[in-house]
Amino acid sequence: MDILNILFPLLVLGAIGLIFGLVLGFVGKKFAVEADERVEKVRQCLGGANCGACGFAGCDAFAEAVVAGRAPVNGCTPGGNATAKAIGEIMGLEAGTLEPVVARVRCSGNCDNMVVRYEYKGMESCRAAAAIAGGPKACHFACVGLGDCRKACKFDAIVIENGVARIDPNRCTGCGMCEAACPRQIIHLLPRSQTILVACRNKAIGRIARLQCRTACVACGRCVKQCPSEAIAVVDGVAQIDETKCTRCGACVPACPMHCIHNLFEENLA
Repeated sequence: MDILNILFPLLVLGAIGLIFGLVLGFVGKKFAVEADERVEKVRQCLGGANCGACGFAGCDAFAEAVVAGRAPVNGCTPGGNATAKAIGEIMGLEAGTLEPVVARVRCSGNCDNMVVRYEYKGMESCRAAAAIAGGPKACHFACVGLGDCRKACKFDAIVIENGVARIDPNRCTGCGMCEAACPRQIIHLLPRSQTILVACRNKAIGRIARLQCRTACVACGRCVKQCPSEAIAVVDGVAQIDETKCTRCGACVPACPMHCIHNLFEENLA
């Protein structure tokens, strides 16, 4: 009798579990959403870095968004035209041609050129250092040089040399993670073909900028006068190049007395 008292509840519970299992199995099959095989195909075209350049949480989310029509087939910047074409073929859409971009550091204020106001010994973070009295460097627009951009880069394209970030264009995929990580906003995604670069963002007046950094733009306007295509203008105290007009002639480079305009092609950095 005692055995029956034990077995009966167990049999009842087992029967209830079996019934629930059968019901759940039926409901699962009845209302199952079929996975679109194109999601996995798109996912296989992606690099898997989950860098977020596409604007989504990762490669899986981007693949789902492409198939759902919420993301363009050429939305993977690091993948470039080859990835866009492959995804376009899967989706039956024209990918178009992407203008390759690369991250550029618009600062030449290394340890040799920049005036340092104090020795920073805190957390190894550009954002943290910049929050203390504007940072250790005299120029508040300069690269802090503690590597927030390097930590954000998933492609090992950034090193810190002599207090300034340096980006290897051969490794850079143009994902933009370093641009978002820089608290000074001196890293910009620019067309890879744009090889004339003003490596300065100091907006202080000329005499102040000169005291802060030996390679600061002082808004003298010599580059403006030398440019045959009128592609340069001084805006907010800093020379800026209009890429739509620039012919890469390089006339502005030797004209700059502060040596803050660089021809990246000649410097083998393009």
